Amino acid sequence: MKAIANNIRISDKKLNVIAKIVRGMEAKKALDILRFMPNKGGFLMHKVLASAVANAIHNDMQELAGLTIGSVSVTKGIVYKRGNPISRGRSHPILKRTSNVTLELRVK
Repeated sequence: MKAIANNIRISDKKLNVIAKIVRGMEAKKALDILRFMPNKGGFLMHKVLASAVANAIHNDMQELAGLTIGSVSVTKGIVYKRGNPISRGRSHPILKRTSNVTLELRVK
């Protein structure tokens, strides 16, 4: 029972902070915590966790009360390269980093 989200538009460093908070929690408690986090990483991790819970309920006939978060891995995704024009016709690079999330659930 897992969910994978690739190339999420947030850096892996920012998303790893959220992953450390929810790793090993009960799924219902983690959903409640992530719903009220004030940052973008909490919202995106909530979507991935909700997808994993929906997969467990629909495909494996599990109940929400019996699920815990087994493992959460956040890795680097692709990097979008942009440029910021500066004086004398030059430019500075801007790197838009993305991340990949794999979240696995397990039964208590």
